[in-house]
Amino acid sequence: MNGRVAAASGREEGRPSRQINIVLRNQEPPAAANGEREQAGTQAAKPSGHSVLFQELSKELDALVGLENIKELVFEIYALLQIAQMRNDAGLVSGAQAYHMVFKGNPGTGKTTVARIVAKLFSRMGVLSKGHLIEVERADLVGEYIGHTAQKTRDLVKKALGGILFIDEAYSLARGGDKDFGKEAIDTLVKAMEDHRNQFVLILAGYSGEIDYFLMSNPGLPSRFPIQVEFPDYTIDQLLQIAELMAKERDYILMPQAILKLKQHLLLEKTESLHAFSNARYIRNAIEKALRAQAVRLLNQYENSSPGKQELMTLRTEDFKL
Repeated sequence: MNGRVAAASGREEGRPSRQINIVLRNQEPPAAANGEREQAGTQAAKPSGHSVLFQELSKELDALVGLENIKELVFEIYALLQIAQMRNDAGLVSGAQAYHMVFKGNPGTGKTTVARIVAKLFSRMGVLSKGHLIEVERADLVGEYIGHTAQKTRDLVKKALGGILFIDEAYSLARGGDKDFGKEAIDTLVKAMEDHRNQFVLILAGYSGEIDYFLMSNPGLPSRFPIQVEFPDYTIDQLLQIAELMAKERDYILMPQAILKLKQHLLLEKTESLHAFSNARYIRNAIEKALRAQAVRLLNQYENSSPGKQELMTLRTEDFKL
């Protein structure tokens, strides 16, 4: 069984997406005649360029906490592109597909990070010529007078050609009604998707309910976004895992009591807060605040000396002023 078939069968049997790259790394050589078996085995030991690419993307995806449905989606796109190339090689029809997407979810759930990974995939597989990401919001698209918005929007689309145009809080374009210049931006985007078909990918991102309302603001929008993905909120355990990873990246460690304090705070924040919880963004802010508190604590504690390496790395309960 070759690596591609093994990967596909792994998905059908419901195995987690992170196991796919393990199958690809351990491809079995195809059956061959006795005289060819050794040569075939040598060739099979070398993963194809596409397999190497997916292994690289898998490492990046597996480094993300949770998001299992997103990891499955990335593999589906990878598999579709891989098979399309095989169909071309076999002389079969392989029509271009639209890959415009909608990312639905609360802040801090990894939407921008995943968009960058998708851009890299499309670039390496030849779907996009550059694979860069242009991240914008309403203020970047909407002008101050009639005609200004259309020009601003066209300019940003031009910059995004060969890559991905990522519009965060895209629903804000439809908030002002028919007389708002946001509608002009929407109309210009719809026209650009037609005029520059297959030259760039448009990703709209924002809260689920708001994005659904936005898609209904223009009859031509829903059918133009065949890929719509939900980015769920992180669980408490996942948030704590993210906190430890963020600390580790900066050469810090969290004491068990500090983790417990953070856990108790997150439980209250997620259940009692009146504003939208910002997930990983909230954790990043909490860690950075703790780093500042630790710095002050150490300076006060070691007025006439320097703390040791372990103490410099340690975040304690009192450092989390939540």
